[in-house]
Amino acid sequence: MTKAVRGIYAAAISPFQADGALDVQKLVSYCQYLMSDGGCDGVAPTGTTGEGNSIALNDKLLLPEAFSKAGIANDRVIFGTGACATRDAITLSKNACEHGFHNVLVLPPFYFKNPTDEGLYTYFAQLIDGVGRDDLRVYLYHFPQMSAVPFSTDLVVRLRGEFGQIIAGLKDSSGDFEQSRAFAVATGGTGADFDVYPSSEAMYFDGKAAGCAGIISGSTNAFANKVQAALKSNGGTDFEAVKDARAMASKYPLMAAMKQIEAWRSGDESWLKMSPPLVALSKEQRESLRADLKQLSG
Repeated sequence: MTKAVRGIYAAAISPFQADGALDVQKLVSYCQYLMSDGGCDGVAPTGTTGEGNSIALNDKLLLPEAFSKAGIANDRVIFGTGACATRDAITLSKNACEHGFHNVLVLPPFYFKNPTDEGLYTYFAQLIDGVGRDDLRVYLYHFPQMSAVPFSTDLVVRLRGEFGQIIAGLKDSSGDFEQSRAFAVATGGTGADFDVYPSSEAMYFDGKAAGCAGIISGSTNAFANKVQAALKSNGGTDFEAVKDARAMASKYPLMAAMKQIEAWRSGDESWLKMSPPLVALSKEQRESLRADLKQLSG
């Protein structure tokens, strides 16, 4: 398949070596865990939760080949390939496609603020032309709190109308469900084969009802199995556990909290390394997180 399967995705955290380089093989193994015992249908590496904008271009270029050699299905991975420099985004996206991974998550160019829709359209047109492949599948990455460059629904509809199935969907990390609904309504959502992914598992059932494709969430690094349990029971009390877990995770710096949980799960303290300027949880935060996890599991 070319297009990513729908469902529950983790915005995968990234392991770093002592010198700050990405630990490629550990990330591959971790994503395999997420898509097995971790309860995820797919993974989205090198996004925000994966500290993607702090990872060197050369490191990111190693990932698609490593995922391919590991036998990871190409329709279960959406690589983050956005970059302020259009040619960097082209390089990353083309490299992913050349190794069989056609699905890419692309931020708008975010350094220059308040760009026009025309300027953003030109960026994505150049990206698509530069990759030059009909099997490319672009997921627009709407995260205005971080990028300060939002997508308008008009621009999303224009890109979809111009480039068809190459503009495959959108990840909405705004945290505003009405924004996710607006993107789904404007494009036709899954009914028109346009896949909108809210960024919180607490929105899963409302999102599906509104024509969204699933979720891509940072906290599903730890809590995807709770969503799967809620699916099996069609929501109900199991979904309250999902919402409780997401609310708990929101009390902490998300990337650091997910890395701490993985360090505890795996017994591997190297997971605690963050890429500057981000830092690991403080002692007080670690103690609070452990107590919160114990309460969730109780």
